[in-house]
Amino acid sequence: MSSSVMDIVNATVDWVTATLDAPSSRAVIFGFPIGGHLFVEVLLFLVIVYLFSQNSYRPPRRPLTEQEKDELCEEWVPDPLIPSITDEMLYEPPVLESAAGPHTIINGKEVMNFASANYLGLIGHEKLLESCNSALEKYGVGSCGPRGFYGTIDVHLDCEARIANFLGTPDSILYSYGLSTMFSAIPAFAKKGDIIVVDEGVHWGIQNGLHLSRSTIKYFKHNDMEDLRKILEELTSNKKSGRVKKLRRYIVVEAVYQNSGQIAPLDKIVELKEKYKFRVLLDESNSFGVLGKSGRGLTEYCGIPVEKIDIITAAMGHALATEGGFCTGSARVTDHQRLSSSGYVFSASLPPYLASAAITAIDILEENPGLITKLKKNIAILWKGLSGIQGLSFASSPESPIVFLRLEKADSVKSELQLKLLQDIANRLLKEHSIFVVASKKSTLDKSRLPLGIRLFVSSGHTESDLLKAAASLKGVAELEHLQHLYEALGRLISFVMQINKERPLCADNLCDGDMIRL
Repeated sequence: MSSSVMDIVNATVDWVTATLDAPSSRAVIFGFPIGGHLFVEVLLFLVIVYLFSQNSYRPPRRPLTEQEKDELCEEWVPDPLIPSITDEMLYEPPVLESAAGPHTIINGKEVMNFASANYLGLIGHEKLLESCNSALEKYGVGSCGPRGFYGTIDVHLDCEARIANFLGTPDSILYSYGLSTMFSAIPAFAKKGDIIVVDEGVHWGIQNGLHLSRSTIKYFKHNDMEDLRKILEELTSNKKSGRVKKLRRYIVVEAVYQNSGQIAPLDKIVELKEKYKFRVLLDESNSFGVLGKSGRGLTEYCGIPVEKIDIITAAMGHALATEGGFCTGSARVTDHQRLSSSGYVFSASLPPYLASAAITAIDILEENPGLITKLKKNIAILWKGLSGIQGLSFASSPESPIVFLRLEKADSVKSELQLKLLQDIANRLLKEHSIFVVASKKSTLDKSRLPLGIRLFVSSGHTESDLLKAAASLKGVAELEHLQHLYEALGRLISFVMQINKERPLCADNLCDGDMIRL
């Protein structure tokens, strides 16, 4: 059988060979001999072209029956409009029933307030109240229009001039909301294709501005200048460096990071900025009125001329105890925002009484430099009182008005468990010791990469007894929660071992190595 098959194959091969070698299958065109295989190749090419030119097969369409439509509708499950509700989302924070001063009222009980960024203790200050009352009588409550459309009032111009004069910059621009300053100023200057190098620990307002700018974002490790240098070197020394030089390039940092309490090393940042030809956008929301001999912020604190910083932003809801924000710098920086910053162009302008309050707050700061001295003293007292706290460690800088306590070995603990432990500490402090602190949380929008912690905002309005009591109470509660956490972990370990023993009974006289390891 196999021999007959081979005979047929050989005969077929001989026939094809003879056909291709026949004189009729050879030709000479323009002096070049062409074998018979060319005819086969041309034939295959024509077949391929024919097949590609044909329409693909499509099954005939028919309308769905009513039963099929009903089945599809029953099987369809729409995507949720919002993420699934978690226990963290259901948590309702305490409600303040009085001004958010150093002492406030929650649930009818007076508590010490370390949850409000009232750094200079100006909330409820007599001069601020008088300034607001005078402005309300003169201007009313709101402006009822954006700055470029009949919403500019003389007090707005006075406030912008006062801020610029205080900081030593040519000009400034007011925003009606603190966060809108950051996520309006960044997209006003950075567009798609531009490069922004930013610290991984910046707050959500800056994150939103980065997203709206659609720029190319590069994150460097939190407050790590060596990592920043490497990224800048990489961006400016690659093969596309010629294209990079034509793009707008920015370094975005906070003076005092809200998510860690650390102070940025501005002198090193400026050094890198000048070396690699980048611009710097500095957010002074938690340093304005706090750092420096006279409260002029991080530039004064580090001894850096303010003109070396291209763009400075700040919220006025912290040290100045009012609302809104500002951006300051050269006249070109401010004028550009008046035409291209969404938060300025499309939002109703800052209520006049808040602008008047900001002017008065700066006046108070200049007239009373002892407020900054008192704040620094209070920060030192709290740091000393919290030294040696169990289960927590300092993450903030020693001179920062934000004392940030992070769980020890936080990297080995899941974020859900971290938040539970921190929230238990905060709840216990409020319930048992009448001390109001907050556990830092992250919303579903917040992409900060820093661990969670307990955040205490120190105020010059706190007394020494307030600070000592808060430190002692926090140390005691942290110790109890730390021990309770250890007991719970030990209990889970014992339960785990018992479960293993139930699944695999051990012989007391003959324990193998694997069983010893499990024990």
